[in-house]
Amino acid sequence: MASATAVESSLSLSPFSLLVLARLSASIVALLVLTWALHFKTSFHPTSSSQEDLIYAVLHPLLMVIGFILISGEAILVHRWLPGSRNLKKSVHLCLQGLALACGIFGIWTKFHSRDGIVANFYSLHSWMGIICVSLFGAQWLMGFLSFWHRGEVRMTRIRILPWHVFLGLYTYGLAVATAETGLLEKLTFLQTNGAVQKRCTESMIVNGMGLGLALLSGMVIFAAVLPKHQMSYSKTVYSSNKLRS
Repeated sequence: MASATAVESSLSLSPFSLLVLARLSASIVALLVLTWALHFKTSFHPTSSSQEDLIYAVLHPLLMVIGFILISGEAILVHRWLPGSRNLKKSVHLCLQGLALACGIFGIWTKFHSRDGIVANFYSLHSWMGIICVSLFGAQWLMGFLSFWHRGEVRMTRIRILPWHVFLGLYTYGLAVATAETGLLEKLTFLQTNGAVQKRCTESMIVNGMGLGLALLSGMVIFAAVLPKHQMSYSKTVYSSNKLRS
């Protein structure tokens, strides 16, 4: 019995460790996208003679990855594991999600802000998924504000909406990561096909590393969101009981 308990204790993952790993992964992804956007600027708009178009092209990955994905992931972690009252968690969660939504909207606007117009950029799977993702995110944020923050809603209504709010929140976050992955693949394939980037070079490694980092980060954020809160106290109880027995 003691050995089985010890195995369960060793296999249990500390929420604190998970949060540290998630934020470490987010920091690595942020560093990679900053390096890519600032050090390889010519890859974003190689045929443009306008400095304004280049700035907008560079801003798009920065806003969508750091502003939209990383901040919304942090909002999920904060709402789940931030110490303090429920109102504090809801306030921080709502503000971070609102900031992420603003970055997402502005990020899409920078991509469509060109002399060719919106239709010229709205042709790929990446662009379609991006529009759907930001639209779902905006509807999710509005639903969360009206249902969980507005005092006029009755408790039973919020209880019924909560499972859908959680599901749509995690689904939209996963969809945002998948959209970013398609964007990275589309951009790198375009550059390699045109001969602007070699298949084995520093820029290719940075883009591929960013994609792997986003995939790892999304798994940890979603796992942290569904991890039972009592696991930490359970692990401490098992550890204390084993220590007393020994």
